[in-house]
Amino acid sequence: MPTDPIAHREAQAALLDEWVQTRRQIAVLEARSAGLLADRLALMDQDVVDTPMHRDAIWRSMLAEYSAAGRIAQGAADHAFTDARTLADGFPALQDAFTGGEVSAAHVREILHASTAVTQAITAGSIHPDTLGFYEAGALEFASRDAPARTRAHVRELAAALVGLSLTERHENAVAERGISSRPLGDGLAMLQAVLPEYLVQAIIDRLTQMGRYQKQHPEHRNPTLPDDHDDGGGDDGVIFGDGTFTRDPFEEDTAEALDAYWAHVDAMIAAGPQVTHIPADARTLDQIRADLLTDLLLGASPTDAQGTGLENITAHVQVTISANTLTGADDRSAQLDGHGPLHPDAARILAGHATSWTRLFLDPTGFVTQTDTYMPTAGMRRYLRARDQHCRFPGCRMPVHRCEADHTFDYAKGGRTELRNLANLCKTHHALKHPDIPDAHRWTVRQLPDWTLQWTSPTGRTHNDRPPRRVMFVPSGPPAPAEQPSLPRTDIDWAASTDAHAPF
Repeated sequence: MPTDPIAHREAQAALLDEWVQTRRQIAVLEARSAGLLADRLALMDQDVVDTPMHRDAIWRSMLAEYSAAGRIAQGAADHAFTDARTLADGFPALQDAFTGGEVSAAHVREILHASTAVTQAITAGSIHPDTLGFYEAGALEFASRDAPARTRAHVRELAAALVGLSLTERHENAVAERGISSRPLGDGLAMLQAVLPEYLVQAIIDRLTQMGRYQKQHPEHRNPTLPDDHDDGGGDDGVIFGDGTFTRDPFEEDTAEALDAYWAHVDAMIAAGPQVTHIPADARTLDQIRADLLTDLLLGASPTDAQGTGLENITAHVQVTISANTLTGADDRSAQLDGHGPLHPDAARILAGHATSWTRLFLDPTGFVTQTDTYMPTAGMRRYLRARDQHCRFPGCRMPVHRCEADHTFDYAKGGRTELRNLANLCKTHHALKHPDIPDAHRWTVRQLPDWTLQWTSPTGRTHNDRPPRRVMFVPSGPPAPAEQPSLPRTDIDWAASTDAHAPF
């Protein structure tokens, strides 16, 4: 009996609605759990007042009890208590949204962790205490409509903009914590852990990904072990075979028997004609290839001469935004590693010295990119869209923009124009969701609103909006004095270190 399509669609929508409501209830319960931890901390504070000399013992005893009762690691209990206190003491609006199920525990965690830079700056007296309220409002407005991963990048950028120079100082202190460690995993495996500046980690991962994909797509560039097709069962007779070729053994004397065997093989090869060698496909996954490449590069490469930083060897695509004033040294505000968070200005300047392409960006007062410095109808538009979108424009997707492609929101084949208000960057996965060859029952549709918001409509009729990310790197500080006016305009410069277009990576 055929399925009623209307009833089928209604069942899908009902399940989705129930799932969303369940997630909301989970957030409410997570908020209640955090509230219970905050209440327990209040009781601990009373105990500390009575016996202040045993504060550490009281704290450790409480953590041990909750980790045992909850069957969680003591470190996880420590983080949960710390977050609960921070939420209760300084974030009333976030706490209300959490209690109402408007944001999840993952959102709250990202907002609280990124707030450390703000609270430390307030404690140091470098910014006004009211700044924490601005941070909370900005973070909550974003978290209420986007995924935790995107919220992480946004709140880190927001904190960097509000804190200013003190964040640069924190980066300088944090870089001293870099190091390498390992721990066994069992079954002959171990985990290699590297604590490095984030821009280096992202560059390493991107380069390994490019190299891994290239190797996966070009098996002819590998050196597989091929079977010996020339063995006739009579022994090697002083002839060495390998990879479809053969040669004389240089350590064997030129005896008559050896020469006869050599020329017999030559005659057999000529008579057989050319043989097609089929190189086996690479059965490894991309993660396995990247792990093998990392091992090969670490064990086979020599350290660089330039202080061992490797900055001049970064050939992966790293997109950084830095103000012209910071680039010229007029100030030391943090730069932005697009899609990840703040970047120390010294690192940004060093990377800028190796950049081969630049894009000047002009921002409106709200932080949106309005135009670039080029009027080329194709390359310029792509540069503009990369600067505006920063990542895939499907809700919650964090695929970097250089791995996406500019897509016509309204299909070009149906009359859609190639103009900025009809273009957006989509990764291949989400681009395929709106492809015409997908059945109507599973195809998504999308339209672009005047403010560049993409309004996606699912097969069940539910709409999901994705707004372009704001660039909140720089807090307006007013025009500089005429005598201090820099030679470059105060704007944003977006550039990326790139490689020769003909190189595979």
